[in-house]
Amino acid sequence: MNKLMIEGGHPLEGTVSVSGAKNSAVALIPAAMMADSTVTIENLPDISDVGILAELLQEAGAKTELFEGTLQVNPADMIPMPLPNGLVKKLRASYYMMGAMLGKFNKAVIGLPGGCNLGPRPIDQHIKGFEALGAKVTNEHGALYLQADELVGARIYLDVVSVGATINIMLAAVKAKGKTVIENAAKEPEIIDVATLLSNMGARIKGAGTNVIRIEGVEELHGCRHSIIPDRIEAGTYMIFAAAMGKSVLIDNVIPLHLESLSSKLREMGVSVEAGDDSIHIQSSKVLNPIDIKTLVYPGFATDLQQPVTALLTKADGASMVTDTIYNARFKHTDELRRMGADIKVEGRAALIYGKTKLQGARVRATDLRAGAALVAAGLMAEGVTEITDVHHIDRGYANLEEKLTALGAVIWREELSAAEQQEIENS
Repeated sequence: MNKLMIEGGHPLEGTVSVSGAKNSAVALIPAAMMADSTVTIENLPDISDVGILAELLQEAGAKTELFEGTLQVNPADMIPMPLPNGLVKKLRASYYMMGAMLGKFNKAVIGLPGGCNLGPRPIDQHIKGFEALGAKVTNEHGALYLQADELVGARIYLDVVSVGATINIMLAAVKAKGKTVIENAAKEPEIIDVATLLSNMGARIKGAGTNVIRIEGVEELHGCRHSIIPDRIEAGTYMIFAAAMGKSVLIDNVIPLHLESLSSKLREMGVSVEAGDDSIHIQSSKVLNPIDIKTLVYPGFATDLQQPVTALLTKADGASMVTDTIYNARFKHTDELRRMGADIKVEGRAALIYGKTKLQGARVRATDLRAGAALVAAGLMAEGVTEITDVHHIDRGYANLEEKLTALGAVIWREELSAAEQQEIENS
C-alpha cells in the first residue's frame, strides 16, 4: 500500500491532455463481448477499472489484449460463465456484464456490484428493464440470476433517470426480437458513446442523447474499431485544479460542450475560462466569488465534480452552498477537508462552505474516487504537505495523475506506507 504526498502552494502552468472517458470505458468493454468477432477499443484510460473488466471477460472465455490504451476483445469463445464474486466486487460498473451477457446468451449470473460507497444506489430500474424484455431475475446468495427463453422488445419507462439502467437496457435490447423504446432515458455523452459502438457493430439505435431511445433488435453483431470520447469528469477535475492554483493551464483533448455547466460556474467565481475547438484555457483569479451549486443529471452540473469543487470553494471569499440531488451520501470528503482546516457544515443533501479558508497539510483518507480528487485539489492549495491514503480509489478514475500534475508544476509523489501506518489505517 502507498500514499500520495502533495506539497501545496505551487502554481500550475502548462498543458495537460485528457484521457478517454472512464464512464464510457466501463460500459464499452462489456458491450464489446456482444459481437461475434474482434472489437478494438482505442483511447482507453490507464486506470485499474479497465484492467479488471478485461480480466472479467477473460474469465468468461474471451481473448483480450490490452496494450498502450488499446483493447482487443475476441468474444468468439465466450460462454455464459457465472461471475458471482471476485473481480465483480471491485467495481460498480461490473453490472454492465448483466445486460451484455443477457443480450448475448439470454442468461447471466453476476454478483452484486462493488465500487465506491456513495449510499444507496439501487439497480431496481435495471431489473425492471430486464424483466420488461422477458427475463426472470432472482437474487440468490448475493448474486443476481437472469434467465430468458427469449428477449422481446418492450416499452420501458424509467422511474428515475439513470445512466447505468439506460445503458444496461440498451445492451440487453439490441439483440431482442422487435422494437424496444426506453423513455425518460439518461442523456449523458457516455450513452451516445456506447450507442455509437453498438451501431458500428450492427445495432439499430436511434435517439441516444435524448430522453427517448428506440432500438430495433438485430440477430447478429460484428466486430469493429471504436475510439472513446474524452473524459469530461477528468477534464473538469483539472479545470478545478487550474481554478485553484493555475497561472495559465490549457486542458487539451476535451469536448467543451460537455463541460458547459462547470465552465459557467467557474466564470461566476471569477475564473477566466476560454473554450477552443477541443481545448479549454483556465486562468485563476486572486479573488474567487462564492457560488451556489446544485448537481443534476446531464446537462446539469455533474455529481462527479461536486466533491472537487467543494474543495475549491474553501478558497472563495464568502459562503457557498453545494446541494447534491443525485447521491445522498456524497459528503464524506467534508470530514477530511475539515482535518485540513476547512469550515464546512453538512445538512442532509447540502453542504455550506465558509471561505476564505487557508488549508493546512494533513493526513487524510480518500473515501471514494471523487473524494480523492477533492483531497488532491485541497492538497494543491494547502500550506505544507498533505498525505492521502487509500489511493486505490483515485487510481480507479485518474490515469497518470502524478505525471500530469508534475508536468504542470505541482510537487506530488508517492511513498510506501509503513507497517505502523497500515496498522493504524486498518484499526481506524
